[in-house]
Amino acid sequence: MTNSVELQRIVERVRAAAADATPLDIRGGGTKNFYGEVASGEPLVTSELSGITSYEPSELVVTVRAGTPLAELEALLADQGQCLPFEPPRFAHPANPGVRGGTVGGMVAAGLSGPSRASVGAVRDYVLGATLVDGRGEVLHFGGTVMKNVAGYDVSRVLAGSLGTLGVIAEVSLKVLPVAPAEATIEFACEQADALRLLNEWGGRPLPLNASLWRRRDGAGVLSLRLRGAVAAVDAACRHLGGALQAAEPAAAGWQSLRDQQHPWIADREANGGASANTDDLWRLSVPQTAPALSLDGSPWIEWHGGQRWYQAGQGQAERMRATARAVGGHATLFRAAGRTEATDASAPAARFDALSVPLARIHRALMKEFDPHRIFNRGRLLPEA
Repeated sequence: MTNSVELQRIVERVRAAAADATPLDIRGGGTKNFYGEVASGEPLVTSELSGITSYEPSELVVTVRAGTPLAELEALLADQGQCLPFEPPRFAHPANPGVRGGTVGGMVAAGLSGPSRASVGAVRDYVLGATLVDGRGEVLHFGGTVMKNVAGYDVSRVLAGSLGTLGVIAEVSLKVLPVAPAEATIEFACEQADALRLLNEWGGRPLPLNASLWRRRDGAGVLSLRLRGAVAAVDAACRHLGGALQAAEPAAAGWQSLRDQQHPWIADREANGGASANTDDLWRLSVPQTAPALSLDGSPWIEWHGGQRWYQAGQGQAERMRATARAVGGHATLFRAAGRTEATDASAPAARFDALSVPLARIHRALMKEFDPHRIFNRGRLLPEA
C-alpha cells in the first residue's frame, strides 16, 4: 500500500497544497456531505484508493483501502458469514444501485454507527490500525491488525469521527465478527415513558438485546426490539418478553431503512427547492439511556435503548435543543439542516455541533495542529475556524 501509485498521487497533491496553503476537501463517496460544519477547499477524492488489502476470516480482521465502497466490503464479509456489527450507515438507497454509497474511509472519518451501536460498540471500537497521509504529506502508520497491538495513545481510533481534519485516511484495519446465528424482532404497544422504563429494566438482564426503536406509528406508540445471538438465547428471550413477533423479511427491511437513514421521517428534508414538504431540521440528541422523556415539542424516534433521540424542529430551535440535552447530561447535534445538502453550503446554520469545553477544544486544536500544521484539511468541518 505504502508504495502504490494511487497513494503517491495523494501524497504529491497534499504536499503541493501544503506548499501554497491550498485548502483541501477530502471526499469518499460524497454521501455525508450534509454532515458537519461549513467547510471549504478543493475536492480531494479518495476513490482511487480502493480495494481489499488483506482478509483473514479466521483472525476476524480485514485491511481495506479507504476509498473502497462500504457495500463491497460488506459483501466480502457476508460471503464468510461475517459482518461489521456496529452497522455503519451506507446512505445509498437499495432501490438505486447506481449510487455508489459510502466508503470505508468515510465510515471511519464520520464515526457514525447504526441501530446496534448501544449493544456492540461504535466504529472506533473496531478500528485496529490505520495508514494516514498527514498535512506534511508524510505517510504515517498507527496501530496494528490484532487487539494486543492496540495500546497507549491510540491515534487510529482518534481518527473515528475526526471528519478528515487530521489527514487523508488511506487504509484501515478493522475487527469483524461472525453474523449472529439467530435474530428476531418483537414489538410492544406502549408510550414513550413506558418504553424507556422497559428498556432500562431489560438492560439489566442477561438478554440478547441488539437494537431498539420507539416511535409513534399510526398515532400509537410502538417499541420495536431486535434480538440477536444464539438460537436458544433468542428463542428464550422471545418467550420471556412476549410482544408481537414480526415477520423476518419486513422486519429486516425496516432495520435496514433505519440504519441507512432512508425512512422518510429521517431522510426527507427540503433541499435546494426539492419536492419534499418537510422543512424541519433533524436533530440528534445523545443522552444517558436512563434520561426520562424530554420536554420538547413533537414525538421523537428513540434508538440505542434510550441513548439516541431524533427530533424534528423548525429552524431557530438550537438553543432549546442543546439546553434540554445538557440538562440531562447529554448533547445535541444539528444532524440534517433543512435546505442544505452540502457541507459547503454557507446558507445553512453553522452551529452543527455543541460547543466543546475549553480543555477539550484545546486538545482538539492541538491534535489538528500536530497532524495538519498548514491547516489544509477540511478546514472548519469539525470545529469553527479559530
